[in-house]
Amino acid sequence: HSPPILVLDEPTAGVDVDLRRQLWELVSELNRDGVTVVLTTHYLEEAEALCDQIAIINHGQLIANKPTRELVDMAREKVVAVTAAADLAAAPAHEAFARVEWDGARKVEVTYDKDRMSAGQVLAILQEQGLTIEDVTTREADLEDVFVQLTAGAAAEA
Repeated sequence: HSPPILVLDEPTAGVDVDLRRQLWELVSELNRDGVTVVLTTHYLEEAEALCDQIAIINHGQLIANKPTRELVDMAREKVVAVTAAADLAAAPAHEAFARVEWDGARKVEVTYDKDRMSAGQVLAILQEQGLTIEDVTTREADLEDVFVQLTAGAAAEA
């Protein structure tokens, strides 16, 4: 039969990778054909990839209900991961950095607020502090980051 709404509760829990991929192809095809799909899941990466709208419920309370892109855009933090050309004597520091993680040798991850500065500015600060950069990658915030931010805030208010 052809239901107008399909409700799926944790449909990929415990299934292998191939079956998961097949299931999501089928669900995506049904959605393209006009079926509304309501999905409950703990796999935030899947929700981000597949859903147009996401609601987050924490301790029985609806704490977010927004289009996926809008929800992900709520995250303000971004990460620049740098490998220095030589071991560092200490972790770099700057008042504009939200967090710095250093492996004690050559790798540093700087978390910063993307509304306050850019990746280029982070790199410039690191170079001003004497780092010779060998490799660099960046990571955008994702739905998991937003989920943690929202549920931590809701837990603190409770």
